Amino acid sequence: MAVNERVGAHRDRMRQRGFRLVQVWVPDVRSDTFASEAHRQSIAIAAAERATDDQSFIEAVSVEWDE
Repeated sequence: MAVNERVGAHRDRMRQRGFRLVQVWVPDVRSDTFASEAHRQSIAIAAAERATDDQSFIEAVSVEWDE
């Protein structure tokens, strides 16, 4: 059985079980573009005024994670 036949059969079985296929495009976190944009945004956040109502709320509802 060819790959496209196996995939088609799997999709048919999933549809019979009540599922539907959803495809989502997400950022490629491995790309240089993503890394540079993430860095740019982190610098902007670090440089922003920290004593805002939004930041106070986030800190109030956040919990610390044990690493």
